[in-house]
Amino acid sequence: MGKRLIVQRRGTGSPVFKAAGHKRAAPVKYRKISKDEFEEGSGIYAEVLELFHEPGRGSPLAKVKFQDGYQTLILPAEGISIDSKIYYGVDAEIKEGNVLPMEAIPIRTPVFNVEIRKGDGGKLVRAGGASAIIDSKTEKSVILKLPSGKFKKFPKECRATIGIVAGGGRTSKPFLKAGAKYHAKRAKGQKYPRVRGVAMPAAMHPHGGGSHQSPHQPTTVSRNDPPGAKIGLIAARRTGYKRGRKTRYEKNID
Repeated sequence: MGKRLIVQRRGTGSPVFKAAGHKRAAPVKYRKISKDEFEEGSGIYAEVLELFHEPGRGSPLAKVKFQDGYQTLILPAEGISIDSKIYYGVDAEIKEGNVLPMEAIPIRTPVFNVEIRKGDGGKLVRAGGASAIIDSKTEKSVILKLPSGKFKKFPKECRATIGIVAGGGRTSKPFLKAGAKYHAKRAKGQKYPRVRGVAMPAAMHPHGGGSHQSPHQPTTVSRNDPPGAKIGLIAARRTGYKRGRKTRYEKNID
């Protein structure tokens, strides 16, 4: 009897598939909303004390201290440095790093660390080098264009940070050797290297077996398949290239 499939092993919670959570510094989110942030002529600010790296995260973190002594971690914007001041509030300047309700941010402004619900601390657009764009506004909501190209509506009271997440261009640098990629994946709890199913024996994977490394069966599977069979294109709407689109080969030679 062969080994269990990777999709089966991943769900058991073994150390191979666990991220090193003990190395995480602390939750990274906005402090709780105060009335000052939504009142004209008032607001709060914080000073950046330290910039540092957290394992498994693609952007640096900033430790900040507010004027009332409260300290927390935030995602810094490009251009933020130690001793920089970050202002929170509806009347804060439209400047990199400042945090405002989205109703107070002009259209076409890049933002990140966007709240989905008022006061949740920031959930979307948090990867290094990422940003969303304020596309339009309505009476009760703001519409953002996310990095994926999707347009999404948010309540106008939700907060966002002006600018682009620091750490952009990190993925442009090649790993150069397998060991570097192994440790990068290990910090996120991802298995590396990842072997193709068709390269395995039949006992190891449903796509395995045979000498020509072909699945010999459809690779689309149901959303409700059990873990041992839930491999390949899970609940795919369609497969293959659309007519009129460039093939993978044509894209590579452009």
